[in-house]
Amino acid sequence: DIYQPIEHQMRIARGCLEVLAECGQPVSTMTKSALVLRDVDLWQKLAAKNAGRVTVTLVTLDADLAQKLEPRATLPAGRLRVIRELSRAGVPVTVNIAPVIPGLTDEEMPAILEAVAEAGATRAAWVLLRLPHQLKDLFLDWLQRSVHPDRAKKVESLLRQAHGGKLYNAGDARHRGRGVRADHLAQTFDVFTRKHGLNRDVRPLTGAYFRRPGVDGQMSLFGN
Repeated sequence: DIYQPIEHQMRIARGCLEVLAECGQPVSTMTKSALVLRDVDLWQKLAAKNAGRVTVTLVTLDADLAQKLEPRATLPAGRLRVIRELSRAGVPVTVNIAPVIPGLTDEEMPAILEAVAEAGATRAAWVLLRLPHQLKDLFLDWLQRSVHPDRAKKVESLLRQAHGGKLYNAGDARHRGRGVRADHLAQTFDVFTRKHGLNRDVRPLTGAYFRRPGVDGQMSLFGN
């Protein structure tokens, strides 16, 4: 996510995007910040050449839960506004429902897909909650103390069911899990993406319009 809080002052991301837009260099970013709208002019310029795409992460539509899960991030309503405004500007938007927390946010998947499609998103993806290494104990303790104490055991049980009895599996199914619950999530995602017309446009970004920047100043160090 290039739109960290310090970007409000530093404007490093915008400076980089200005160069990329001028050169037609394909670029995408994944963010949960409404600050991306500051640079809508540059994303629009890139999108006009099929060289720019923005992915917005969205965990839940519940504002109270979102504040607990992501206390410093833009609220769900704000992220839907980001999708609408980027889409109106002609910028393709993907939504990443991540992480999906079984027993806490998984039942929202149909509503999220409907909401983001109505806002103008063209693609969607999802990732099951991953808890590698020391994150396991940290997350479960935080869930018990700060989010939903009554659901902590259920979340742990469902995660274990999706990872063969473990809280994390580093194998090839680590992003989606396996088993009945994981299969149900995958089927729900497929049904509702089709229902709402998502993931029909699967064109990759193109570098066909790329041109090298002009060589001046320090750029001359790289020669021709």
